[in-house]
Amino acid sequence: MKVCYEGLKDTAAWEKAEVTLPKFDWKEMSAATKENPVWVHFGAGNIFRGFIARLQQDLLNQGLQKSGIVAVDTFDYDIIDKIYVPYDNMTMMVSLMADGSMKKEIVAAVAEGLRAGTAYPEDIAELKRIFRSPSLQMVSFTITEKGYALKNMADEFLPVVLNDFEVGPQSCAHAMSVVTALLLERFNAGGAPLAVVSMDNCSHNGEKLRGSVMTIVDKWLEKGFVSAEFAAWVKDEEKVSFPWSMIDKITPRPAPVVEQTLTEAGIEDMKPIITSKNTFIAPFVNAEQPQYLVVEDRFPNGRPQLEKAGVYMTDRDTVNNTEKMKVTTCLNPLHTALAVYGCLLGYDSIASEMKDPQLKRLVEEIGYKEGLPVVVDPKILSPMDFIHEVVDQRLPNPFIPDMPQRIATDTSQKVAIRFGETIKSYVAREDLNVTDLTFIPLAIAGWLRYLLAVDDKGEAMECSSDPMLETLQEQLKDVKLGDPDSLGNKLDPILSNEVIFGSDLVALGLGEKITGMVRELLAGPGAVRAVLKKYTENV
Repeated sequence: MKVCYEGLKDTAAWEKAEVTLPKFDWKEMSAATKENPVWVHFGAGNIFRGFIARLQQDLLNQGLQKSGIVAVDTFDYDIIDKIYVPYDNMTMMVSLMADGSMKKEIVAAVAEGLRAGTAYPEDIAELKRIFRSPSLQMVSFTITEKGYALKNMADEFLPVVLNDFEVGPQSCAHAMSVVTALLLERFNAGGAPLAVVSMDNCSHNGEKLRGSVMTIVDKWLEKGFVSAEFAAWVKDEEKVSFPWSMIDKITPRPAPVVEQTLTEAGIEDMKPIITSKNTFIAPFVNAEQPQYLVVEDRFPNGRPQLEKAGVYMTDRDTVNNTEKMKVTTCLNPLHTALAVYGCLLGYDSIASEMKDPQLKRLVEEIGYKEGLPVVVDPKILSPMDFIHEVVDQRLPNPFIPDMPQRIATDTSQKVAIRFGETIKSYVAREDLNVTDLTFIPLAIAGWLRYLLAVDDKGEAMECSSDPMLETLQEQLKDVKLGDPDSLGNKLDPILSNEVIFGSDLVALGLGEKITGMVRELLAGPGAVRAVLKKYTENV
């Protein structure tokens, strides 16, 4: 059995393999998409294939849509060439259930895969044609938070962005420049309205996307590449809206056990690949079953009936409150705490960490005790129910092959939101005292100890990639495990860095507490475990 249009015709074989097939004809859907495109998505990776594309599949299955999605990649074109094209843009989706079972489904809602690079003029021409179409209702994104960034850590425009400012819309390369150029194409074709929707897992994602687009528009206006009328059109949210959203679904790397299961079922060509950009990706996606997408309902040209596919369509305040609930309290802070301590303790599985009584208590205290008191209830989802699902079902799921080493990536870019927002809320509340926090400081202390690249056995440990890793490690280079006094006052410049933490933790009175915890963690091999026991067994 092969995952492709011709391969799906042997329905009896797929039924025997317990694979759910689409209820629509892929070729008919592709033709309808060509004629009347409705949805373009930038970012062709796993969260799109395993979640967002399935939303349109659900609507297609229900007969509520005829058009599918056009998937676009702006960075790793091997994904289109090697994972999309050979499989007729279809994905084998495998939901990993907590009981160890797998639900298998072929997602066939993608009509076309395109490469948005200057080396692919035919793909760019097709994108321009699609953006000129009045039927296009939405453009969405899962390109990670880095994809929206125009500047480096020194607040300087990236070289590729500076070049885009000079060459203008016809030869630009950065994802945000490409999107802006396509909006210009739409404006010049009559200016039909459009929703431009970030679905990335970052705070105020629509605001970030809009800010980047507007920066490019203003630079091109200044240099004469675009008109004042175009700039006014993009800035008019009755014409071009930038809704906010909150997304939540764990889609880890392809798991060998899933590949083996699919191969044993007779499904061919399921082997993962490593692309030229070092993306590890497979023809299948394995992911947890729970998923949430909350979207601000501002679509000036109409939209698919996403609420009938399980999406929460609501207002901006509700999106913001839901995002804050997840990112600052009920999931992401727990993930980061597990990541740094899991690496230090030698774990290679988040699920295994949840069997560790001290680590489980750590995240329970961060979430239930310290986080929930400052959560604003979004009403559409119960914070208590959400965190219960995270702690009792999602994180302990042994069949989700997620690793602390993956979650520890870019921690310096995350702590201001994942811990810093709760700290700010404590400062703002008269009935709460920020210095009463214990477990959030302990998570921060764990990250600072992690930066030494030495595990709890005293052995060398590789730290995950992080744009500030080299800088932070240089500041801590003389700190030694087994010599707490070597720490001195070296943490003060780090803990007072508002870019990292969102606040000056020293000024707030948390610096001494965190420094004391790091000193305890530096006592010697085994100190990490001892400190976790000390704090979690006496609550």
